[in-house]
Amino acid sequence: MRTPQPRSTSRPIDVACLGRLAVDLYAQQIGARLEDVTSFAKYLGGSSANVAFGTARLGLHSAMLSRVGDDQMGTFLLETLSNEGCDVSQVKVDHERLTALAILGIKDSTSFPLLFYRENCADMALQADDIHEAFVARCRALAITGTHLSQPGVLAASQRALELARKHDVRTVLDIDYRPVLWGLTGRGNGEQRFVAAEHVTQHLQAILPSFDLIVGTEEEFAIAGGSEDLLTALRAVRAVTSAALVVKRGPLGCSFIEGAIPANIDDAPTYQGARVEVLNVLGAGDAFLSGFLAGWLSGESIERAFAWANASGAIVVSRHACAPSMPGRAELDAFLGREGSITRPDLDAELAHLHRTAVPRKAWNELYVFAFDHRTPFFELAREAGADESRIPRLKTLLVEAVAATERANQLEGHIGLLLDDRYGQDALNAATGRGWWIGRPVEVPGSNPLEFERGRSIGSQLVSWPREHVIKCLVQFDPDAEPLHRVEQETQLLALYDAAKLSGHELLLEVIPPGCTSQGQRDDLVLRSMKRIYNLGIKPDWWKLCPPRNEAWAAIDALIAERDPFCRGVLLLGLNAPADSLAAGFAEAANSSTCRGFAVGRTLFSEPAKAWLAGSIDDATLIDQARSAFEAMIRAWQKGARHTQGNPVKEGAAA
Repeated sequence: MRTPQPRSTSRPIDVACLGRLAVDLYAQQIGARLEDVTSFAKYLGGSSANVAFGTARLGLHSAMLSRVGDDQMGTFLLETLSNEGCDVSQVKVDHERLTALAILGIKDSTSFPLLFYRENCADMALQADDIHEAFVARCRALAITGTHLSQPGVLAASQRALELARKHDVRTVLDIDYRPVLWGLTGRGNGEQRFVAAEHVTQHLQAILPSFDLIVGTEEEFAIAGGSEDLLTALRAVRAVTSAALVVKRGPLGCSFIEGAIPANIDDAPTYQGARVEVLNVLGAGDAFLSGFLAGWLSGESIERAFAWANASGAIVVSRHACAPSMPGRAELDAFLGREGSITRPDLDAELAHLHRTAVPRKAWNELYVFAFDHRTPFFELAREAGADESRIPRLKTLLVEAVAATERANQLEGHIGLLLDDRYGQDALNAATGRGWWIGRPVEVPGSNPLEFERGRSIGSQLVSWPREHVIKCLVQFDPDAEPLHRVEQETQLLALYDAAKLSGHELLLEVIPPGCTSQGQRDDLVLRSMKRIYNLGIKPDWWKLCPPRNEAWAAIDALIAERDPFCRGVLLLGLNAPADSLAAGFAEAANSSTCRGFAVGRTLFSEPAKAWLAGSIDDATLIDQARSAFEAMIRAWQKGARHTQGNPVKEGAAA
C-alpha cells in the first residue's frame, strides 16, 4: 500500500474517531411502517461511535472525540464505549444540549425509514478548543466522518484535529458518510434518502479532501464528493484534488481500491469481493466495513487481509438488527472467514451466535460469593411453620439484601458479591440489589418441576423482556441422562427454548443441574458429568453451571469437558442443598485445583434459622441482618480457607459483630 503506513505501535491510541455519537432506537417490528412500530431497541449509534466501538471489539485501542449531553443517554453512550475498551477521555459532557438521537424502522431489505433528532445536539457542538494537541500526538490514525464537515463549529473542530494530525504524522481517514438530511437538503422526515446532488456540498468537501490519506465511501458518496453521478467522472474529480488512497464500497460486489490514477473501468481497479449474505438492515454495515479495514490496516495485515476483514465485518452486521452491538470480535470474524463464504445467514448461524455472545465484554467474576435466597417454597413453608403471614416474605428478602450489602462494605468485597433472588417474593429486593455491581441471578423454573416447567409459562422470552440486562437467568433442572425418552425429550425441549430465549435477550444463563435419585456421591458425579455432556450435545452452552460439590477426582473431567465444549464458559458455582456448613467446607476444599470453579451459591444453610426466627417475631430487623451476615461471612471464610482462593480480601472472624 503506497499510502503512508500507520505510525508505530508505540503510540498508545491506534485510532481516534471524531464525529457523530448518538443513541439509536431501532424498531423491533420488522416489516412495519415506522408509524406502526410499537417498541424499539436502544443501541449506541452515530457513524464515528460505531467505528470506535467496532475497532475496539476487534482489538484496537480506539478513542472517541465528541460530545454527549449531561443526561442519562449520554451516560449510556460513555459507559457502552468504555465497557468495550474505547478511550472516552476526549468526550466532553455538554451541559446545555441533549444527546443526539436517531430512530430507525426496517420495512424491508431496501427500505429503512430514518429520523435524525439532531437539532442543537451535543455532538454537533464540538469545538476546536475541544481538540487537544497532546492527545492527537498520541494517536496513530484519526478517522473523521463527513457529517462533522457540514456545520461551521464541527468543521473547525475537524480542521483543528487534521492540522494537529499532520503536525504529528498521524494518518488521516475520511468516511464521507453522506446524509443529505444532515446537510439540510431534504425534509427532516426523509433521513433514509442517501443521495441528493448539491454543488455547494461538493465544493465544501473538495476543499478538505487534500487533508486525508485515505478516503472511504459508497458510490453515491463519491458522487457527491466528485460532483457527478457517473462514478468514474466523480473519482477523477476527487483525484484531481487529493492523492489519497480511495476505497469505493460497492455493496455485494465488495470494494475497489485505488491508489494512483483512476482506471478506465472501475473493475480494472483491485477489487476485493466479500461473501453474499441475506440482508436485514444495511444501516451500520459501512461502519462495520471501516472498522474491519482499520483493524487490519493498523494491525499490520496485508491489504488483502484488511479488506477481507472489512467485507466480512460488513456482511455480518448487515444480517443483524443492530449496528454497534452486532459488530464481530476476532474469534467470530475468523470463524466467518474460515468457512469460505458458506454462511449466508450469519444471524442464524449457531457457531457465530455463540462467538458473538462471548465477544461482548463482560464483567470478570474470578471468585464469587453468592447468597442464594431465590427459594419460593422453602420461604412459604418457613412462614407457615412460624405462623407468619406470607405477605411478610418480601420484607424479609429485602432485609437479606441489606445483609449482603453490609458484608460487601465491611470486607471490601467489591467485584466478588452475588445473590440469587426471585421475583415472586423478591421483586422489591431485586430492585434494591440491581445497579450495585453485584452478580444477580433470577430463577425461571417452577420449584420442584420434573419435567421442567417455567414459572410464567412456556413463553419464556416474553418474561425476559422486562429483565435488566445485568440479571442472569437461573434454571434448576432435575436432569437424568438415562430417563425415559419421552421424559427426556420434554426436558430437553424446554432447555432448548430457554437457551434460544437467552440468546435473543442477551442475558447470561446459569443451569443448575441436579440428578435425581442418587445413592452415592460417585453415582451423582457420574450423572452430573453425563448430563453436562448431553446438554452440550444439544447445542446448549450455558454461561454458568451450578453443581453439587464434586469429589476432587471428578473435577478434572468437568474442567476438561468445559474446556473442550465451551472455553468461553464463565465457570462453575457450587450449590448447598441445605447441607451442613462443615460438609460444604469439605466440598470447597475438593475444588481447590479446579480451573473452572468460581465460587459458591449457598442459601438455606445461611438463612434458614435467622429467617425462621424473624418470621416468628423473636428477633428484629437488625438482628436478622447481623445473623444472616455472620452466616454469609462464615461461608466466605470457609471458601477462602478450603479452596485456598484469596482474590478477595479475607473475611476475618467476628467481622459481622
